[in-house]
Amino acid sequence: MAIEVKIPPMGESITSGVLSKWHVADGAVVKKDQPLFELETDKITSEGTAEVAGKITFKVTAGTEVKIGQIVASIDESASVAAPATAPSEASAKEGAPVAAKSAEQSPAVRRIAAETGIDPASVAGSGKAGRVTKGDMLAVGEKPAAPAPVPAAAPAPKPAPAPVATGERQTRVKMTKLRQTIASRLVSAQHEAAMLTTFNEVDMSAVMDLRKKYQDDFVKKNGVKLGFMSFFTKAVVHALREVPAVNARIDGDTIVQNHYFDVSMAVSTEKGLMVPVIRNCDTLGMADIEKAIGEAAKKARDGKITLADLEGGVFTITNGGIFGSMLSTPILNAPQSAILGLHAINERPVAVNGQVVIRPMMYLALSYDHRLVDGKEAVTFLVKVKQAIEDPARILIGA
Repeated sequence: MAIEVKIPPMGESITSGVLSKWHVADGAVVKKDQPLFELETDKITSEGTAEVAGKITFKVTAGTEVKIGQIVASIDESASVAAPATAPSEASAKEGAPVAAKSAEQSPAVRRIAAETGIDPASVAGSGKAGRVTKGDMLAVGEKPAAPAPVPAAAPAPKPAPAPVATGERQTRVKMTKLRQTIASRLVSAQHEAAMLTTFNEVDMSAVMDLRKKYQDDFVKKNGVKLGFMSFFTKAVVHALREVPAVNARIDGDTIVQNHYFDVSMAVSTEKGLMVPVIRNCDTLGMADIEKAIGEAAKKARDGKITLADLEGGVFTITNGGIFGSMLSTPILNAPQSAILGLHAINERPVAVNGQVVIRPMMYLALSYDHRLVDGKEAVTFLVKVKQAIEDPARILIGA
């Protein structure tokens, strides 16, 4: 019986995509739940899996644009029980039995000479008991004159110079994926539709780094995950959103929508492009829960298993260019959100503390915001609240 393989539903707003890659060969026997293909849409990249085991037959080729519900292959369940896998291996075992037995009968000296000379003991007439090949038999064969070796040339011929690359081969043209097209469109749209402005500050990371160093081992033993910087910044952002609620709002036409929840989006770089999964209810999560949630969301994004629901509903975004070495940047809004926080590399720099010049691990922070909704005073206050919470983490606990 043949089972149809269809493009699964991906969400109400997604009606089509591109079957970018087959993970199996046409005509291959697949297992149940085995990944079959990769589907790229304008929002996410996901995998299709086999509902049953059997022989797959393609209906479309890789690179074809397909619609939700379209049949892209069929699986013949009757072919799932192919020729018994043990048959060839049994035959091989039977054929190889004499060879294995004969190899087991060879003495260590015979095996050593075979390895050194390349002479196969099976091709040598044995003079020992029951026809066993002896060391003398191997040496006798090795003493026979071999075919004259070719006389090496006086000098190796020079390698030909590489042919110049044709002008047409200096470039390649690849069609943008749907996801990349959507990312480009959304970024341009954000710049055109919002009155985007960026304010900067710097933060001393000493307190957070000292806490991580002091409690990291105990944290890992208890929670099975490392204590990173992102959980501190997530808590700092929630603290700042409470203090400056205008940043936790968005514009919908001529209406201001005020959010009273704290679902924070985390920018994740993948091979397919930038994705922004959402960590839900960050105000109720502990540090370990936030670290686990971020790790799981990032893995799903990079493995192509992210869903549309994972990307929707965020009220604020954090992006960390510092992991790539960025010193300073102006992040672009993740519409329809009104603000995004950019984190950057931590570098030791001389700073003035209580009239003394000291070396501290410093990070630049950048807050881009929609000036139609968020005033400069509110944006600066928000960033200062984040800075204070990182430099004095106790503020997060007491809400100061």
